[in-house]
Amino acid sequence: MGARALQISMGAPILIEAKAYSNPIVIALEELEGGILPITIRRTLPDGTFQDIPMKWLLK
Repeated sequence: MGARALQISMGAPILIEAKAYSNPIVIALEELEGGILPITIRRTLPDGTFQDIPMKWLLK
């Protein structure tokens, strides 16, 4: 959430209908709960390969 909130505070487009939000952290949390957060976590495995996990998978 911190990474997305920083992006929003630096002028990144907001992906939800912004009501009266003024706090980038609240906006980032609303994007996460809406399942539209465009962030992927890259998990490195012990054998050196990696697995990309979209944030929306973590909500299921």
